[in-house]
Amino acid sequence: MDAAMLARLGAVIFVAIAGMAAVLEMSREEKAPEPSPIRTVEAERDPLRDEQQRCQQLGEAAAQDAACLKVWAQTRDRFLGRPATTEGH
Repeated sequence: MDAAMLARLGAVIFVAIAGMAAVLEMSREEKAPEPSPIRTVEAERDPLRDEQQRCQQLGEAAAQDAACLKVWAQTRDRFLGRPATTEGH
């Protein structure tokens, strides 16, 4: 067998294997993934969040509201990781 004949034989075998793999892949049935159970976790009620929403509803008037100024200071401290202060800023 010369090199050209060996190359042709290799190409034919490669095409046959690739064709067989394609046919097997197309005939395979895909199973739908089983749905995972969903856990519902209720978050604890956050009084700071409630006050933030109240201040949001006040709109521009919240800038003069002492309670809103305190809520914003507490929110800022929580975000920055500072210890909670009991006095206003």
